[in-house]
Amino acid sequence: MHNSLDVITIGEAMAMFVATETGELADAEHFVKRVAGAELNVATGLARLGMNVCWISRVGNDSFGRFVLNSLKKENIDTRGVTIDGRYATGYQLKSKAENGTDPIVEYFRKGSAASHLSTEDFHAAAFNEARHLHLSGVAAALSSTSYELLEHAAAAMKAQGKTISFDPNLRPVLWKSEAEMVEKLNRIAFQADWVLPGLKEGVILTGQQSPEGIADFYLQRGVKAVVIKTGPDGAWYKTASGEQGAVAPVKVDNVVDTVGAGDGFAVGVISALLEGKTMQQAVRRGNKIGSLAIQVLGDSEGLPTREQLDE
Repeated sequence: MHNSLDVITIGEAMAMFVATETGELADAEHFVKRVAGAELNVATGLARLGMNVCWISRVGNDSFGRFVLNSLKKENIDTRGVTIDGRYATGYQLKSKAENGTDPIVEYFRKGSAASHLSTEDFHAAAFNEARHLHLSGVAAALSSTSYELLEHAAAAMKAQGKTISFDPNLRPVLWKSEAEMVEKLNRIAFQADWVLPGLKEGVILTGQQSPEGIADFYLQRGVKAVVIKTGPDGAWYKTASGEQGAVAPVKVDNVVDTVGAGDGFAVGVISALLEGKTMQQAVRRGNKIGSLAIQVLGDSEGLPTREQLDE
């Protein structure tokens, strides 16, 4: 499809039904269908900015799987790494409509999904050889032990080729056997990464440190090149291995429609800017900007801008 790939990522996509009226999910009668998945949100955002992106996954041989594949094609995302699995179904989720910027309720129907059967068999060597950057998240790491093995294998392969890796912890405690296992396994991947992008609460859980600087130093001392911490209403804070550090103010949003996907939008901004050779300060500023756009619309990726919209 492309002669060269900018970014490759691995994860699960689900069909998502978003309630169009507020209140209990049980009472909602009308829903809009969207596609959801942390890594797919990042792939979508990067593709809209003109980057060549390949997404590795499994979908079922069902209407939800075809819906996911059609969404990828619309966004010009390379689908060669997607396996159509005839044995297992594509997962789906229900999401409530929230008000006043509160987090919506999300119910997942993903156990035993096609994507949970990702394994090292899904390592497409040619695509990984082509890509210059790998983006990983803690969601795909949590799907299953075989999915985790694929992420470790992919990270080792990219590192051996001297390529960059970003990691968003994206904690999903309910998918892990214990918090201790989650911390140990996610940190193992984080230590392979060049850029680690936790939220402040995630950083506290993963490192035991209470401050942004403490969290950053935990990773920098283990070979990570830069740590960018989402500090919620305060924006973001970063520190690099060379000692550069700073806070970046948030972008003010008057009407928060849907908070889901803000962190993925932030990752899109940081990763795209760093791959374009921008400074860390510029990258974090772009992360805040795209994160702010993501929360102003319904759906996880609908607010992610094109290059023209970003330049405006």
